[in-house]
Order: sequence, then C-alpha cells, then structure tokens
Amino acid sequence: MRELLHQHYKTRYLFACEESHLICAWDLGIMFKKKPNIKPLSPLRSSDRRRIADQIIAQFDVKVSPEEEEGKLENGPENTALGIGAIRNSLLPDNSLSARFTTTVGKDLRQVSGTLYVGSYPYEEQRVLWIKLDDRILPTVYTLWRNPGLTPLLHTPEIVMQKLKGGADLMTPGLARGPPFPAKAKKGSVVAIASLEKPSIPLVVGVCEIDVASLERVAGAKGHAVGGEHWEGDEIWAWGQGGSSGRSAPETLEEWDSNDGMKELGEQLGKAVVDDSEDDQGEGGVPVDPAKSEDAKPLQRNDFVEGEDGRPYEEVTVEEMQLSTKEIDDIFWNAFLYGVHQTRKSNRSDPQHGLDFPVGQSAIISNLVLPFLPITTPSQAAALQVKKTSWKSAKKFIKALDKARLLRSKDRDGGECVVLDIDFEDPTVTGFAPYKLPKKDTTGAESGGGGGGKAVTAGINPSDNSIGQKLSKIDLYKPKEQLSPIFAASNTSPHDLYLPSELRAIMISYIDSENLVSGTNKRLVNLNPILANAVFDGSTPLDKEVLAKGNVPRDALIDRIVKSCSPYWVLLRNDETRGEAKAKAGHSPRITITLETRSGNKTATKISGVEVFHIHPQSLADELQKTCASSTSVGQLAGSSPKKPVMEVMVQGPQKEAMVKALEKRGVNRHWVEVNDKTKGKKK
Repeated sequence: MRELLHQHYKTRYLFACEESHLICAWDLGIMFKKKPNIKPLSPLRSSDRRRIADQIIAQFDVKVSPEEEEGKLENGPENTALGIGAIRNSLLPDNSLSARFTTTVGKDLRQVSGTLYVGSYPYEEQRVLWIKLDDRILPTVYTLWRNPGLTPLLHTPEIVMQKLKGGADLMTPGLARGPPFPAKAKKGSVVAIASLEKPSIPLVVGVCEIDVASLERVAGAKGHAVGGEHWEGDEIWAWGQGGSSGRSAPETLEEWDSNDGMKELGEQLGKAVVDDSEDDQGEGGVPVDPAKSEDAKPLQRNDFVEGEDGRPYEEVTVEEMQLSTKEIDDIFWNAFLYGVHQTRKSNRSDPQHGLDFPVGQSAIISNLVLPFLPITTPSQAAALQVKKTSWKSAKKFIKALDKARLLRSKDRDGGECVVLDIDFEDPTVTGFAPYKLPKKDTTGAESGGGGGGKAVTAGINPSDNSIGQKLSKIDLYKPKEQLSPIFAASNTSPHDLYLPSELRAIMISYIDSENLVSGTNKRLVNLNPILANAVFDGSTPLDKEVLAKGNVPRDALIDRIVKSCSPYWVLLRNDETRGEAKAKAGHSPRITITLETRSGNKTATKISGVEVFHIHPQSLADELQKTCASSTSVGQLAGSSPKKPVMEVMVQGPQKEAMVKALEKRGVNRHWVEVNDKTKGKKK
C-alpha cells in the first residue's frame, strides 16, 4: 500500500511540474560536477590540524564544555587526547592530509581554488572529508555520516533528491517536513539535505540562500532555498586513493532520525496532494508543492529533529546523565575488562593473545579501553575521559589495574609506564559478560571510543585479509630470439618462461647433445657457431677473449645465458599455482623502508611498494599507529604515476623493526625488503 502511495505522490508531482512549467534551476556555479585538478597530498602538521579542527568547531558551533576547554591547558597527553582531542579527531582524524585544488565554474569558466582535507577513519579508505573555500569550510557526506547533528538537516522528496544529485538547487517549495525548520538553517549557513525515503541519510551539502528557519509556509513560495555545493555521486565523493570509487551511503543512521518519524512521514505522505491548478509556482528549480487539500495535513518534523539543530543525541547525552566519578571509574574499568576479554577470545592460539609485550600506556588506552567505551557521539566522547576519573591520568589508571593484579607494569626512564604482562585468565576477564557496543560505523566509534570492539584490541583490522597470507615470489626468464636454435634443438619453446634451474637443465641437455664438452676439461664448453653468435657477440673485451680461446667455463656460459634472457616475475598467494598466476615483465618488486630525519632531529620511517603484495596501505598504517603508539599518514609516493599511484605510509619515529614484523605477518619475506637509512652520517 505504501509503495502505491509513493507512486501516486510521484506521479502527481511530475504532473504538477509539467503543468506549471517548473523545471530544475541547474546551478552553473557548481564546482564538483566535473573533476577538479588536485595537487599532490601532503601530511598536516599537528598544530595545523588542531587549528583547522578548532575552526570547524567554531564555525559549526560544536558544543565544548568548559572542562574540555581546560583540558587543552593541562599537562599530560592522556588528558588532552580524550577531551577536546576526541572531538577534533572525530571531525578531522590525526592521519589527515591536505591538497590544493583548482576548478572552473560558471558560464565564463571562472577559475576557483581551495583546499581539500583528506583523512580516513579506522579500517576505511582515505576520503575527502572537508572542502575549504576562502574562510568557509564545508563538510563532505563522509563527514556527515560520521558526525550526526553537525549541520541542520533539511528534507525533500526522493524525486527532487535525484535532481539535486545532478547539480540542481533546492527551491523553497521543495522543502518538506516543515515548518518549523531547524533554527540554525539561516541565510549563509551550511546545511545537509536528505530525502523523505531515507530521512536519516544526508546526501547533499549546500548553503542556505534564504532564512529557511523563519519560513512559516512553503506552499506557493518562490525562489532558491539552498544552493548545492557537494553531493553523493560528484567528483569529490568519487575521489579515492588508487582509483577506488566512492563509498555508498549507509542504509540508515539512527543518530540523524528515528523510526517513529518514518512512520509519521509515511502516513502523511499518503495524504499528500499536489495542487495542479497553480500555474505560477516558482522561478525554476526543483519545487514540491505540499498538500493543500483540507484533509491533507502539512508534513511535520519528528521529535528527534525538533529544536535548534536537531541532534538526536542531545536528548539523552552522557553529560545530561551527570555521571558520578565512581560511575565513570566503573565504565573505564569495565571497558578494560571487555578489551582484554575480546583480545583473549580473538587470539586464543597465541600465548600472548596478539599483544607484543611490553606495551606502552598509550597503546593500552588506545587498544584496550577506548574502543570499548559505550560512546556513540563526540559529545559523549568528551564526557567519558581519563581526567574525569578518580585516577586523573592513564598512568595512575594502569597502576590501579596493577594493584588489582590484572596486569604487571613498570616505570621506564622519563616517567612512561609500560605493561609487561596481562592476566588473561583472571576470573573477572574469563567471566566477563560483554555489553552492547555501538556499530563500527557509528560516529564516535573511533578516537573517542566505542564500536571498535571486534579486533581493534590487537591493532588489527578484522577485514584485512592480508594478515596470515602465504606469499611466494618466483623469478622467471624468457629467452631472446637469438637463443631459439638452442631451445629448438632441446625440443623446448623459446616463447615460454623458465626458472633458472630449468634453463640450466636445457643448456646441459643442449651441450651434451651437441658434444660440446671439452675433452681435456669437462668444466669447459667448446663454442659452436650458434653459441658464439647468440651469446658472445664480440662487443666486449671478455667476449673477444672467449671467442679467441674457443671455449668457456660451463657455469659462466649458463650464467651468461640467464642474464641475457628477459626477466619476469610472478607472486603466488596462498594456494595459487604458477599456472594460475599471470607473470609480469621486469625484475621482481621490493618493498622499500626509508628512515630519514625531519624537522631537525626527529626521525620518520616511510614504507612504500606494499600494494603488489596484496597489502592495503591504510590498513597497514592503522596497525602501525597502534603497535608503535605513534602518528601515521598515507600519501602518494613522490614521482609515482597519478594513474597508478604508489602509496607511502609514514610513521613517526624509527619504526623499521615494527614495519618488518607487520610485513612478516602478511607473508612478506624480510629479504624482499630494502632498507634505506638516511639518518646515518656519511662516511668521511
């Protein structure tokens, strides 16, 4: 029945548009309908990332409590990382990169330029998260899907949404589920737009051209309401490292809407009627005339989006619950138990259950506590932080766990606390009853906590299928044309690929069949015209010497023939056979690890060339970030082709051994890794 009502509404709307000559006002100034010219990405400095995140917090009026503001000034990274830092990381992850872009807009192809901020949430590919034009920063749909309530959310019918996703502006009659509209939807403000069929999924980002919040009615209104800037399906949405396409929108985001609102919408949608009699309904665009019959009721916003900015989590937040210090202590304690319980369950065969001791206090908090806090929003992430516990710091929290004999810890030089061992068989761990965590796609599940419970504890992406793979690299050789007579005499094809051992067997067979073994020394081979012309052409002094003697050592001859062949290589994965894999021309690839000094005396470790070994750079970076307890970034390797870019993972600090161990877990032989240490001084 509901599908019939939707079809009826769509048909009536199209008829009304045709009768009233209401067409789409395509925005000729839209920037990302065509592909912009994006310059190479570069990592953001920590200070720049904080500054940009603070600008975003100010522009979008993200609520930051006074305690969180004070957290900026307190000493200790464990305090700031869980306060204002959680909000910053949710908006702009600490692996973010930036790049300048240029494009043209308008009929006159006016050139505009700005900055793109690219980042990735745990276990996801890098995406464009923010667009900066002049002094204004616009979120992309990827950011909105992660941060519910960041902007006011407007609604329009699905048929109108399809036009908006093609570059049209939203006209005033196209507004639905109101009035009232969000109080922050004022002229010049950034808003998100969702369809009535999926009211909890923002698909378009735009800027209000009128004061939408003050509208008392939309029926009969004229003019543009929202100018579209970016939408799901444009070139910014489609951008991805390595040529990957854009990620589809989730089916639902409960934080943006509620099921009750869907039911109410369905009932009112069935009653909606488009008045065919009005001829002057607008000045172009994509309008929808809400119901005007006496029986039809105007579409109303549901309870969740009622209020200033319609954030559903503002109705019941952790701060409103006014948790006591004891309750916060219990939440952190249980989060640690949950983390240890899940680590034990996920890595039963490993005596250390996937952890490489000793483990620093930052890694314990990042891997075994934060992912298991019941957090769903940045606001809740700000409420649950170490400084609000009775311990006040991560170090004291670790010491309390040590006192309870859940782990063993030790202080290192410089005051850092490391964990030497964890009691995975403690009754409180083995008997722990897991509680419900937010889904991995839920906002706040990263950097602030929650949603990472399935395998984050080990610093491993559960969807990373490169871990545990078996790799075998084979070097093959293809004979050149001048060697054809040799292979023809041995009844083998000169067009096939051979192992060095196979080439050696073919050559020995040829030497024996032609009776070329020297009578005085069996290690010497007498040259015949075929070998002389095919192998030794006389272009070098060594060739001339061999030709003058008329013989050559057998091993030297075979080695010379192998080197004269064209090199190929093949990488076999797991149970793949040589016949199933396609060989590639050239010398076999190697992974490069480079250590270099940055910013004076700081060391950074870079790794590149992992893609050919079926390793995803971002997944590797996420693991290294946790195992090394250090910041990481992923960017395009300088000099690599834009069509087939090679990605480079950078980790702060000398992390060569950590990288090699991570590669070995993925089946890479350490002999396939080339290390270039630029931190060592040149020999004099």
